[in-house]
Amino acid sequence: MKVFVASAWPYVETVPHLGNLIGSVLSADVFARYARLKYGKENVVFVSGSDEHGTPIEIEAIKRKINPKNLTDQAHEYVKDLFLNVWKISYDNYSRTESETHKKFVKEFILGIQKYIFVQEETMPYCETDKIFLPDRFIKGTCPYCGFEDARGDQCDKCGRLLSPELLINPRCAICGSKPVFKKTKHWFFDLSKFSDDLRKWLESSKDMPDNVKSVALSWISEGLKPRSLTRDNSWGIPAPFEGAEGKTIYVWFEALLGYISATIEFFEKNGDSKKWEEFWLNDARSYYFIGKDNIPFHAVIFPAMLMASGKGYTLPTVISSTEYLLYEGQKFSKSRRIGIWIDEAPKIMDIDYWRYVLIRLRPEEKDMNFLWKEAIRIVNTELNDDIGNYINRTLTMINRYNSAKIPNFDESIIDENDVKIIKLISETPDMVSSLFEKGKLKAGTEEIIKLAREGNSYLNLKAPWDSIKKNPRDAINTLYLSANLTKSLAILLYPVIPEHSQIIYDLLNLGNIENEMWDNSKKINLQSGHEIKKAIPIFKKLPDTFEKDLPMTLEKIRKELEKTRPSLLR
Repeated sequence: MKVFVASAWPYVETVPHLGNLIGSVLSADVFARYARLKYGKENVVFVSGSDEHGTPIEIEAIKRKINPKNLTDQAHEYVKDLFLNVWKISYDNYSRTESETHKKFVKEFILGIQKYIFVQEETMPYCETDKIFLPDRFIKGTCPYCGFEDARGDQCDKCGRLLSPELLINPRCAICGSKPVFKKTKHWFFDLSKFSDDLRKWLESSKDMPDNVKSVALSWISEGLKPRSLTRDNSWGIPAPFEGAEGKTIYVWFEALLGYISATIEFFEKNGDSKKWEEFWLNDARSYYFIGKDNIPFHAVIFPAMLMASGKGYTLPTVISSTEYLLYEGQKFSKSRRIGIWIDEAPKIMDIDYWRYVLIRLRPEEKDMNFLWKEAIRIVNTELNDDIGNYINRTLTMINRYNSAKIPNFDESIIDENDVKIIKLISETPDMVSSLFEKGKLKAGTEEIIKLAREGNSYLNLKAPWDSIKKNPRDAINTLYLSANLTKSLAILLYPVIPEHSQIIYDLLNLGNIENEMWDNSKKINLQSGHEIKKAIPIFKKLPDTFEKDLPMTLEKIRKELEKTRPSLLR
């Protein structure tokens, strides 16, 4: 079975923050790493890329009097390096909307669905000073709902209401501030309404799509789908390929969604197999998308409709895993107010694997979650260090001490009910984790993993091999054998979340490269007796008592340093 995994394409105007990371990128990486263990590396493709086009970057470039691509080249490389080399996100291809493969594919795709496209005139604001139409963020004004004086032409940042330029009170050009006039302009529209019935049938018949995604998508359909503009009077973007559309570009909502396909094509082109992408898009593959909840309509309604319109039989999404919002100490992330942690700041505060584990444990799967430092410290010190690290260290230390650092022999003839219970847990936990991961429930899956570690600790305490080694050595040796197998199981189960520390555990067990492991080996009790392990070492370290108190000063220093090195667009 082929498995396609994608994270929503981050807009390259800013450095992603922790909420952006857990909402799509990190969640998708955890699933992709799991899928490779479960289905084999060759059967999984994981892609995303930088969303570079759109009005915010074009406005910034106009103000600076430079080419927008000069801004996005640097920003893309900076964010890409953070994902691949710092956060160890295991993308097979992290592309960009400025990719030639992407631009070529988008033009071909849009021309292939022309029977669902029509032309219509619109009245749009026009700046006579800058000689340009003012779509979306090119225009600002007062929100008619809440009175916020710096609302954009597409949305009010204060009350969150969706807007259109003609609704704004006292509209002004976002570039020069002058009052616009309204002029007619021609645009091309995708008739989304033609797919209402097919979309409804697909969603209602899906056994895998999460209920929250179904609910939002079906609500959209019930309210009545309307045609959506495919073009904009912008210069920054992919030129619209229609006759008579000179000077217009393809609206970013349309072209960025197609990046999932173009990034897959680009990956296989680079690897010399230009047709293999079809196995993940034109066959019976499963596809998993990891997004924030504000992206549900685009992924569960608009994108499937686009795929249906093509008539090529593209694979529709299997699971769209949508998170709620992550807050930071009770507040929304805000760059201007310096509220939150950004992904280039985080690695200078705490180990990346610690971050990965904490964020997955705080993943807002059912409701908005609050990132609290007090809770993050508890998760690291109690779950990672005490529940997991302490259990593994105790197990390996006792094997070093009591069995000359070799995996003990196992005597099935003397097992007791506690042994039977732990054997059952080892064999059943991976399937429970797998079932939850397959539904996009990553946090819930890690609940089962931490339960296994805690049961391992309870098992050791109950069996007390440090005592029984003197009174009943065969029983003590059995306990250590099963504990070693549970350690192996934990390493595999935790690999998608904390890959570097899982490899450390595998190194201590002397078992080679964990990336070559198979998921189902985590439920097998199959370590070879006599296999030599390495000397036990602490795997995790507790965060110090002064960690939270020292954080403001630490963060201030980090931010001053980063202001010197971030690309200008991201400062």
